[in-house]
Amino acid sequence: MTLKKSLLLVFSILLVDQISKVYIKTHFTIGESIQVFGLDWFQIFFVENKGMAWGAEIPGEFGKIGLSLFRLIIAPIIGYWLYKSIKDGAPKLLIVASSLILAGAVGNIIDSLFYGVIFSNSTYEQVATFMPEGGGYEKPLYGHVVDMLYFPFIENATFPEWLPVWGGQRFTFFNAIFNIADMAISTGVGIILVFNKKVFPKDAEQA
Repeated sequence: MTLKKSLLLVFSILLVDQISKVYIKTHFTIGESIQVFGLDWFQIFFVENKGMAWGAEIPGEFGKIGLSLFRLIIAPIIGYWLYKSIKDGAPKLLIVASSLILAGAVGNIIDSLFYGVIFSNSTYEQVATFMPEGGGYEKPLYGHVVDMLYFPFIENATFPEWLPVWGGQRFTFFNAIFNIADMAISTGVGIILVFNKKVFPKDAEQA
C-alpha cells in the first residue's frame, strides 16, 4: 500500500468523522436522539465526553489535560510508525490498521484541541453555535469529544435472578455511545489482534 493511498484513507476517515461531529454539535442538544431508518437498535444519540474512546474518562483535575497531551504525543509516533511501515514494505493489513488508528487518534485530538474554542457549550436545552461572539466553552486541549453512534441491540433487559452479582439488575446491550474516530481505532486494533500472523509475518516465522 502506497503512502498516497494511506494518506487518502486517513483523510477520508477524518473528513467523515469531523463532518458528522460538526453536524451533530450544531443541530442536536445533549441527549437528543433519533432512530436511523426507524430502527430501535440504531440511533443517533448526542453525548459528549471528556475522556477516552467509548466514553471512558480519567478521573482527577488533570485527567483531561493529561489525556489530551498524551494524544498529542502518541499521534506523531503512530504517524512515524505508519510511514516506516510503508517505507519498509510492511504487509498491507498493517498499513491499513495503522492508518485507521492514526485517523481515529487525530479525529479525537481535533475535538479536544479546538472544539472548546470554536463552539459554544451544548446543553440539554440549547444547540451549540460555531464561533460564538463570547468565545468558546473551554480552553484549547479541554474540548469535549462528540459521540453519537448508539446501537442498543438489547434494551432494558433483566439479568436472571440466579446470576451472581448482577442477578435481577437491568441492562442494555450494547450501551456504549461512540464516534467514527473510535470505530477507526477499534477496527485498526482489531485487525492487528485478529490477523496478527499476517500483520507481523516475520515475528510469526521466528516464533
